[in-house]
Amino acid sequence: MCHPPTRVAPAFDKYQLMPLIPEEPQIHESAQGPRATPAAGRTAPTPRPVPGPRPAAPARPGRPGPVRPASAQRSSREPAAAKPGPSAPIATPQIQLIPASVEGALDAAEEAVDLLLESGRAPGEVLVITTGEPHPWAAHELSFGEAAYWAQHDAGDDVFYADASVASRAAARPVVVVAVNGGAGATVATALPLALGRAGALLIVCGDPKQINSVLGAGV
Repeated sequence: MCHPPTRVAPAFDKYQLMPLIPEEPQIHESAQGPRATPAAGRTAPTPRPVPGPRPAAPARPGRPGPVRPASAQRSSREPAAAKPGPSAPIATPQIQLIPASVEGALDAAEEAVDLLLESGRAPGEVLVITTGEPHPWAAHELSFGEAAYWAQHDAGDDVFYADASVASRAAARPVVVVAVNGGAGATVATALPLALGRAGALLIVCGDPKQINSVLGAGV
């Protein structure tokens, strides 16, 4: 009895019997996609170029005149100085004369100060100048030394009393009251113009009207 021929299985390499593991795909740099951004699926927008200064606008036909520069060009230059207009007249303080004798000039000045404060003037807006004997307040404060005396002047929160001999050191205030309570004629002639220059709005002079008019001018 004949037997069918035996089929011999082909020989396999031992490495071919191992299961094949798919290789991980290699990513080359040339094949990279868009990088990740904070918003998924979006790419960073391309920055737009910042426009530079705009050129000057051409003059319109039919409208003569120089070309108006653009705002960016004006900002790079210094601001044009304003053309000086007609100078405003310097305000002259009002002058009020209170007739008083040499002995009563200081009391009249005190009454004037009281009326100023009652009308709403702040104490620091009033300066009182005496041409003769100093005001009792000034004499008292000077007893503590000139430094303490002028420190109160610099504070500017109260009525300040100054003798005519040192009034040039006092700063200007809205209201100046002068008590012509004596002193040489030269002292009065110097103190009144000085007081007028220190007064911002009002000058009150208490004394002899004839003497005051001779210094400040007739009609005061």
